[in-house]
Amino acid sequence: MARIVLVGAGSITFAKNLLSDLMTFPELSESTIVLHDIDKERLATAEAMARWMAAELGIGARIEAHADRRAAVDGADYVINEIAVGGLEAVRRDFEIPASYGVRQTIADTLGIGGVFRALRTIPVMVGIGDDLAELAPDATLFTYTNPMSMIPWSVYAGTPFTNVVGVCHAARDTQKTLARMVGVPEEEISFLTAGVNHQAFVLRFERDGENLYDRLDELIARDPELARRVRVEVYRSFGYFPTESSEHGAEYLPWFLPHEEEVAHYRIPVGVYLEWLADGFEEYQAHKRSLEEGRGVPVQRGEELASLAIHSMETGTRRMIHGNVRNAGAIANLPAEATVEVPCHVDRSGVQPVRVGELPAQIAALNRTFLNVSELTVKAALEGRRDHVYQAAMLDPNTAATLPVRRIRELVDDLIAAHGDLLPEGIRNV
Repeated sequence: MARIVLVGAGSITFAKNLLSDLMTFPELSESTIVLHDIDKERLATAEAMARWMAAELGIGARIEAHADRRAAVDGADYVINEIAVGGLEAVRRDFEIPASYGVRQTIADTLGIGGVFRALRTIPVMVGIGDDLAELAPDATLFTYTNPMSMIPWSVYAGTPFTNVVGVCHAARDTQKTLARMVGVPEEEISFLTAGVNHQAFVLRFERDGENLYDRLDELIARDPELARRVRVEVYRSFGYFPTESSEHGAEYLPWFLPHEEEVAHYRIPVGVYLEWLADGFEEYQAHKRSLEEGRGVPVQRGEELASLAIHSMETGTRRMIHGNVRNAGAIANLPAEATVEVPCHVDRSGVQPVRVGELPAQIAALNRTFLNVSELTVKAALEGRRDHVYQAAMLDPNTAATLPVRRIRELVDDLIAAHGDLLPEGIRNV
């Protein structure tokens, strides 16, 4: 049976969802589930959870837990990555230091100055994982959930011999469900095409039996002025296609919202909300830990995580479509070939097969290229150890550039480099 490895298994909520899915598929229930985390306490909690689930379900899954990553991935068929390098304290620095310069952020994990630095401390670890897989599990598939999604897969296929990496994210799927609910049409009756860059993909086709359902959405927005006070609705009205990211998240990828106090108020943008979410996540971890220690276990609830669905398809041949983040290689004709793009992918025993979308509408491609400029420079900065590319990525970031002049951007970058220290590539730390 399959050897399925969870790297960063101490991210308990993600691990619980993935384990629930994997263990409730009868075809996967005898798999070897391998857990890895550098935090020994969290690893022990994840192991206890996995063993409790297997016993509760009465299945024969074999559970392993390894603090050593190489031991975990050796011989893997599938690796699911969910690491958060630096943990909560690193995220706090990503928020608090830019805030001291007047730079507002909401989530700080995808683009923006926070996304740049999350990538810079994550990419060295991902390069290590890619090198390990090339040596120890060259035929494996690496599914990664870790943000920034436009940069992490790119760093693996550009920086290591291992190229079979797919980023997975719920945003496209959830947006399609949201739109179906908004216009009152069952999702299964709608023809969708959604593509672009992760967290800045767009619903390019939204139809039922030849009817353009965007007309219904326009009518809904016209009847409800409060809808117009959402960032993603403003982006839709400005660019003609509905974006896949939430308003609070999407606001920080653009220059028009967070730098302006009145726009923050008008669009009801929750500045710094991610720190609150992380605090809630820590409380949830503690609750699961206590429940396991007291013998009460955790809920086993199927959630249809994308990585587990893809693994089931690859093991059984059940054909599915998911949205994957992959090397472009012409899938979107008017975006760079080396970039990581988000496109529909068919999955079966042959693996993950990206769909060729063709050209995006010109205005969507232009917006995506602005996004990818920051991604490319950040990946190159990490792989080549170039501090100048960090400055340039920050200067080209829309939100940071709209908030600060060049001199202050350099000072902000220097402060963040000093604060994150050894978590960053050596060439960036030392000048």
